[in-house]
Amino acid sequence: MIVTSCPSASSCAATESPDIPEPTTTTRMPLIIVVSALSAGCRRPRAPLSADRMRPAGGRIRLGRKGYEMSDIALTEFVGATAAKFGIPGVAVGIYAGGEAVFACHGVTSVENPLPVDEDTVFALGSVSKTFTATAVLCLAARGKVELDAPVRRYVPELVLADERVAARITVRQLLNHTSGLGNGEVVESGSGDDALARYVATLATLDLIGEPGERASYSQAGYNVLGRMIEHVTGLTFEKAIATMLFEPLELEHSLYSADELLTRRFAVGHNRAEDGTMSVARLRKRARGDNAGGGLESSVSDLLRWSRFHLGDIDAQVVPAELLREMRDPTVALRASTLGDDIGLCWFLRDVDGVRTVGHGGSTNGQFTELLTVPERDFAVVSLANAGPDGIQFNQAVVRWALEHYLGVIDRDPEPLPFDAARAREIVGLYDLGSMRLIIESSGAELRLDVDIKPEIRAAADQELPPGHTGGVGLLPRDEYIITSGGMQGQRGYFTRDASGAVIGIDIAGRLANRVAAQG
Repeated sequence: MIVTSCPSASSCAATESPDIPEPTTTTRMPLIIVVSALSAGCRRPRAPLSADRMRPAGGRIRLGRKGYEMSDIALTEFVGATAAKFGIPGVAVGIYAGGEAVFACHGVTSVENPLPVDEDTVFALGSVSKTFTATAVLCLAARGKVELDAPVRRYVPELVLADERVAARITVRQLLNHTSGLGNGEVVESGSGDDALARYVATLATLDLIGEPGERASYSQAGYNVLGRMIEHVTGLTFEKAIATMLFEPLELEHSLYSADELLTRRFAVGHNRAEDGTMSVARLRKRARGDNAGGGLESSVSDLLRWSRFHLGDIDAQVVPAELLREMRDPTVALRASTLGDDIGLCWFLRDVDGVRTVGHGGSTNGQFTELLTVPERDFAVVSLANAGPDGIQFNQAVVRWALEHYLGVIDRDPEPLPFDAARAREIVGLYDLGSMRLIIESSGAELRLDVDIKPEIRAAADQELPPGHTGGVGLLPRDEYIITSGGMQGQRGYFTRDASGAVIGIDIAGRLANRVAAQG
């Protein structure tokens, strides 16, 4: 059964919410500039819902834009109140539980050109795009076209890295689970033509390598773009057409696309960023490079993403990927330490144990848009949350995930309590940290630690387009050199500090990426 609740644009006023929990910690850092592209395939229209699948779950009922019934008062009220609490112009939430799909949408697509958000409104997904790329790779593996433990050079012979030995050893599986040794990579202007991914891969000879293949996990956008190029080689299609053919069409995902031209024909949300004075402005930069599509260029709706989640739960048999391979995608392959992303990585999916149940999910962020997708396979449960404003979109999504887990499954998620401020420990970690195109500054006031994360000033100065704003927040220390961000748009995110053989702090792991300490501060 599908039940939707999508209030009109006029219903954005705050309503009193029963028990809005504080956000949880499974999402990625909101400053990753994820880019999109310019090509997609066509899709078959989805069959309409039958009358027996339109029964209400309870509460008041009205018809949505597509004729779906709208119900579930508790979810509707929570979503509206939480969006108002965090100041998000437009949000879309989908929950699948007990064999029923429920949607709750609130607010508008844009503060400048407001249209009501509904279950088919298209949002920019950011890194949730990687789950489609990974699933396409498993689809090719099922057809005998790709071997997961083969060197990726077998399929992408033109791959050149700074270390030839590393380039020859990296396997497809290591790209899938972020253990290839590749750094995250930079946004590269590789054009909008069909050769965009090929041109992107040609730039990787200068990419920083962070370790030996298989040595450790480090989140890599570049690795997934290499997988996108592999898909092109193996299928003989552009990446976007291959994904449409293998996934969008058989799964009837009719609101999923990469093309900016096609996006213009849809109702779509735009990102927003909040200035220091509290004003909200439209985020002008949406798409920059087609060559980044495999890692973060997908656009989709909450209705399609919930259907995508159900496919991975095994509830939709579209003969795309065998069930055993879908299960393999969520088997742990490498453990993560104190990570916002999860406790383990599967093949793309991040795995986390919450209150005795295993969750499987992925988050994503673009300029002013944030996505969270979480499933609990053992309970046949999924939740998807989309928000179109930063920095607090990340907080909205995690509040939704926490509420859904508690109210539908009785699963309670709580953040760890930080230790009291310790001046000696604070002196060990304050300083400047380098993370590619970004820099992190940790400072101590003598009573608390503060983290400032921003794009490097020289990159901002050279940019010819608007870039997302930086973010600040408090930092609470945990045992074993771990930490949790205690305030600001990244609140609840966790990581750890690394030390050298002498015991000196030399780096910080943030959102699965290692930033090197380049200068200490008194």
